[in-house]
Amino acid sequence: MRNLLFVLCLLTGSSVFAQNGPTMGWSSWNTYGVNINEALIKRQADAMVSKGLKDVGFDHINIDDGFFGGRNAATGELLIHKKRFPNGLKPLVEYIHGKGLKAGIYSDAGCNTCGNYYNGDTQSVNVGFYHYDQHDADFYFNECGFDFIKIDFCGGDAPQNSQRLALDPQERYTAISEAIKNTGREDVRMNVCRWNYPGTWVHDVAFSWRTTHDINDSWNSVKGILAENLYLSAYCYDGHYNDMDMLEVGRSMSQEEDKTHFGMWCIMASPLLIGCDLSNIKPLTLALLKNTELIALNQDPLCLQAYVADLNNGCHILVKDIETLHGNRRAFAVYNPNDTQKKAVVNFSKLDLGGSVKLRDVFNKNDIGAYEGTFEVNVPAHGTRIYVAEAETRLERTRYEAETAYISDYQELLNNQSEKTGIYEAASFCSAGFKAGWLGYSEENDLIWRDVYSENGGDYKLSIAFISGENRNITVSVNGKTVQTISANSGGWQTVGKKSLTIQLEKGNNTIRLSNPSTWMPDIDYIEVSPTPSGIQDIRQSDKLSTAIYDLQGRQLPNTPKKGIYIQGGRKNIP
Repeated sequence: MRNLLFVLCLLTGSSVFAQNGPTMGWSSWNTYGVNINEALIKRQADAMVSKGLKDVGFDHINIDDGFFGGRNAATGELLIHKKRFPNGLKPLVEYIHGKGLKAGIYSDAGCNTCGNYYNGDTQSVNVGFYHYDQHDADFYFNECGFDFIKIDFCGGDAPQNSQRLALDPQERYTAISEAIKNTGREDVRMNVCRWNYPGTWVHDVAFSWRTTHDINDSWNSVKGILAENLYLSAYCYDGHYNDMDMLEVGRSMSQEEDKTHFGMWCIMASPLLIGCDLSNIKPLTLALLKNTELIALNQDPLCLQAYVADLNNGCHILVKDIETLHGNRRAFAVYNPNDTQKKAVVNFSKLDLGGSVKLRDVFNKNDIGAYEGTFEVNVPAHGTRIYVAEAETRLERTRYEAETAYISDYQELLNNQSEKTGIYEAASFCSAGFKAGWLGYSEENDLIWRDVYSENGGDYKLSIAFISGENRNITVSVNGKTVQTISANSGGWQTVGKKSLTIQLEKGNNTIRLSNPSTWMPDIDYIEVSPTPSGIQDIRQSDKLSTAIYDLQGRQLPNTPKKGIYIQGGRKNIP
């Protein structure tokens, strides 16, 4: 059950994973900060090759601050630190490229870097892109030949720079992105580092973007970053990625915590940038980082971030399609953030999987058997278990949690209440532990599920689970057409109510949108979509002589043959 891409690469003798997934490589910051030099960077490039990391897809060597030597005030020329990098940057890039690797660099959207403000690097003054967008883009990507750039924002955030510059992130990052395009290089990966999800505009500007404050070498840091990214799956799409920051794997956390750290970064499609010293990497760390089955989930060609499907006994269960959309193979994780061991029960119907389900343990790289209905697993404190599931049939998804939906003007930089933009909040009384709130007051502050799939189309029952202590309106639209405006009041702000209506879905992907352009909407827990009884009857009549029909729980309806289709999975998967 190994990833098809991996098998093909073995047969052709090429590198294991084509790098159109999240960026994989090594970055200097976590271990060394600004205290780097040419010899150290070369040593890491050598180790990436000699220890086999290049062979499994790690191919970037990123210089993250610490190389600056100021700027020539008269010419605008960027100066390179004479002691740390006596030969400049271009020969170092050539050395990295000579190893079959890619080279990454760092800058700031303002004038000074974070290393200047926080690490006392006095030569990192006036070295950022501000006032030098095209000049610096030409230098890094045409003159030196870099392939990747991380762009920080200390120089644009007034509390974090000596000039007290307060710049607009969207304006600055858009301008830098345009400057990079103007170099003629179409292969440069730009990473926005604004320390919180900056806004939906970033998808069209950058290859990846940071969603949280800086990681540090501690379980609490990893746990906090995961908590913030559980609800961001809708913002990872079309080959652009949420960046949960560099890896602290192999430093001081326990082996179980390292497995959670790396495994969750893999299944959630975050960039994988190793932060430890590769030349002295621990054997267990190296084995974990070279797990090709985990890497396959990260580099899967569908480019999806796993989404929250359930919360069971304090464990988050996340799932995503792999290799084929709406196919029988899915990957799922059971993540235990708690300080004690937990037994989690995985309900396959909540993962849209029916019949017999074969499981492969991705950490251990072994098949563990076939199960029906449910699967129980003990997950240690701070632990995660990750599986690839191959089901007898694929069911149509019926439950869409609010935390898997997209808010058109979502952002985390400004106060959401003053800006009237929606947020996702932890809520113990909600089905998977989250809700979407502060919605409405504009057309853009909506809630959209853009991947509501129907195998055959037809009439469906839409149920909306909401929270509101007063009468509030929800306008429901399907595929861009308004269906109905409903009034909702659940009787309290910790009470979930439900309203239902009939909608029509097209065959294939559909979009369901909830909005209120003039005032606040209720908070939303989830929506459910399921074929109406008339729709089920239509399927039964059309297939009654040749096809079995199964209900939403995978139970065969009476008076139908043994072999056939599932209402939730359509004709694609024949048992």
